[in-house]
Amino acid sequence: MKKYFAEFLGTFALIFTGTGAIIINEMSHGAITHAGIALTFGLIVLAMIYTLGDVSGAHLNPAVTLGFFVARRLGGAQVLPYLASQVLGALAASGLLRALFPAHATLGATLPAGPALQSFVLEIVLTALLMFVILSVSTGAKEKGITAGIAVGAVIALEAMFAGPICGASMNPARSLAPALVSGHVEHLWIYLAAPVLGALLAVPVCIGIREPGCCAGRCADAP
Repeated sequence: MKKYFAEFLGTFALIFTGTGAIIINEMSHGAITHAGIALTFGLIVLAMIYTLGDVSGAHLNPAVTLGFFVARRLGGAQVLPYLASQVLGALAASGLLRALFPAHATLGATLPAGPALQSFVLEIVLTALLMFVILSVSTGAKEKGITAGIAVGAVIALEAMFAGPICGASMNPARSLAPALVSGHVEHLWIYLAAPVLGALLAVPVCIGIREPGCCAGRCADAP
């Protein structure tokens, strides 16, 4: 249960600070800035990896959990509890933000700025790159180590920095699901549920094809 509670807390922190930065930036007329929002997402993931990585792996993301499962680094019995914990943590964060900022319309929901297909493809590529980095710097299903937090946090900040204005750079179904449900803006939710999962799954064979045998896939010691 400690793993699942860690995923709940970590995802809560990610959604509360990340989408909270979006909300506060809009309500303060740009005080945080787009760069500040991107750094907020990257820094909170970095912090949660170092805080919770040795407990649950600090996935904080259903797409990452599914990627670890397909790479045979996470046992099947853990997948649904991980996903449920992440979604519940995200919903709790968006619910609290709704109570704090009741007048805000979207609560930081991810919405495409252009054609839906454009954002769909961007989200696939962004998540594939993120998952490739995670697979390369993690041990088993655990994102814990000297470089893991820096590498993963940096790639999230980087991708949010350049792609955020177009697609929102979600890369995380829980990050998009919670504010969409709580705010009622679900019209483009399918993009941010399907594309990150496809991107994460795409990264697994790419990693296997590039790196040495056994580096990107294999039964981890903590998988049942």
